[in-house]
Amino acid sequence: MSLQNKFNTFNQRIYLTRHDSEYSNAREKDDSITAAIKAKFKEKGYPVIDNFVQGSLATYTTIKEPGKDFDIDRAIVIDYEESPSDPLVPKKVILEILEDRGFQNAKIKKPCVTADYKFKNLHIDIPVYRKNSWGGYELAVGKKDSADEHKIWSESSPKELIDWVNDSSQYGVYATEKLHQFRRLVRYLKRWRNLKFSPDVCRKIYSIGLTVMIKQNFKPSIDEDGFPNDLLALKATVDSILDWSCYFQLHSDDQWKVKVELPVYPSRDIFHGSSLNTGTRFRNQFTNLRSILQDVIDTSDEAEQCSLLVKVFGDDFPNNVNTNSASNAQKVQFATSGAVGTSQGA
Repeated sequence: MSLQNKFNTFNQRIYLTRHDSEYSNAREKDDSITAAIKAKFKEKGYPVIDNFVQGSLATYTTIKEPGKDFDIDRAIVIDYEESPSDPLVPKKVILEILEDRGFQNAKIKKPCVTADYKFKNLHIDIPVYRKNSWGGYELAVGKKDSADEHKIWSESSPKELIDWVNDSSQYGVYATEKLHQFRRLVRYLKRWRNLKFSPDVCRKIYSIGLTVMIKQNFKPSIDEDGFPNDLLALKATVDSILDWSCYFQLHSDDQWKVKVELPVYPSRDIFHGSSLNTGTRFRNQFTNLRSILQDVIDTSDEAEQCSLLVKVFGDDFPNNVNTNSASNAQKVQFATSGAVGTSQGA
């Protein structure tokens, strides 16, 4: 239990929610920009009928990363019948709003409008959807100067993806505790990714891809009293990813391609276009992680266990905190496990 207590402390140190004080500037900007988009879209004749948070904030798997931008991932939804036939029209309106508000490098990418704020550590992604009468969503796809054949409203399932990540119905007994443990594993492996890969490779190991891999292979470890063992859950989940999934496809000379399909329509490959270098490094690091986790399991010395885990997760993992009290571990085990809720991307 003492090692689990340290996992709990590590989780508390890295977990970020929309309501945390560190996120206050991002939250204020998000609210302000959303209000401006609503006003401008109403003026243009296609009012916003819904908006929602996407990404890791919607799945309770966001982590703090010193020196990195805070992300805003806000979906804007308009009605199908009132939407412009050209999907670039509303995206250009959002681009103008962001530029007027001091965002730099604002641009229309294929799936969304994206920008960085000059004066605060903020990165923003705003996709636009239109919703039809039977509840289906279509994503506004196309870059600013795309030819007509590359500007489309493409069928998408943003809320289904969020709900899929947040679903605990398959977990049976202690379903809530298992969902919380899954979310902690996602946070742990995001920090591992950020620490172990070069910036160039790290940004190609997409959070949603990592989340889907963990979700599909999650092996919970909750004892009969409802207490978690995150080390065993993490090791078993990594084992399943490496041994029982088909994410890594072997090419010549021990080179690997990574392929992970979205679990909802249109079931595209999240890593489409990813290089052999990315896939090979990704798999090799997973293999190294498995070896270290086994070493942690095999040693009974807590100081050695923590030393190994610091190499995996960085200095936010406690290395010299006295956590020998099992009762203390039980008291805090769910204090930072994340709220249960419904929740594209992760």
